[in-house]
Amino acid sequence: MMGRSAEALELPEGSNLGSVFEHYASRQPRLREMASSIVAARNQEFAGLETPVADGDEVAFLPPVSGGTEHNFLEIHSGEHYFALTREAIDTRDVIARMLTGAEGAVVTFEGTVRNNTKGRPTRFLDYECYEGMALKTMAKIGCEVAGKHQVNRIAIVHRLGRMLIGETSVAIIVTSAHRRAAFEAALEGIDRLKKTVPIWKKEHFVDGEVWVEGEWDRDVPAVG
Repeated sequence: MMGRSAEALELPEGSNLGSVFEHYASRQPRLREMASSIVAARNQEFAGLETPVADGDEVAFLPPVSGGTEHNFLEIHSGEHYFALTREAIDTRDVIARMLTGAEGAVVTFEGTVRNNTKGRPTRFLDYECYEGMALKTMAKIGCEVAGKHQVNRIAIVHRLGRMLIGETSVAIIVTSAHRRAAFEAALEGIDRLKKTVPIWKKEHFVDGEVWVEGEWDRDVPAVG
């Protein structure tokens, strides 16, 4: 929207995220129009407009998630759990192999795949972009919370970025557990929370046009307006 991925900004002492937002909204009226669906982040953590900013802070204003980087692969290991962003095809069998210990009674794999239409409108392919560092940290936070809540052994969340063709996997959530119910429930909660909280965006390319998909933030994430 601003025409660039990053910009340095000098602000007077005592400024907050609201000051930063006003600076850019005055230059791009469309930003103010979308305020009710945009959320703010400081140093890769969601924050309200009243949050103070200091020298060296990283600030972002994020449109609704839906689902460009120079890196092909980024990953985090959090205890026994695994989280990654990749521009390569997701190999779920490889991820499962690294998770198995022999104590599992269930392995549940959810794969989100690219379908050939949206509400009957033929789709050619999808592009996914994200706010990398924050996306990976948020995926790890969700995964660890879900694993603790459902008392599963291990969880892995892998999301692909870049261009995906029909039938390819865009996201995989894999859960291992002693019992199947916990694994199914953890996988379902994981994908539901990812879709509304992780800053990843989807562009759909149709035979007659293209559009960035506007999703919906989780109700606990405060909008800027």
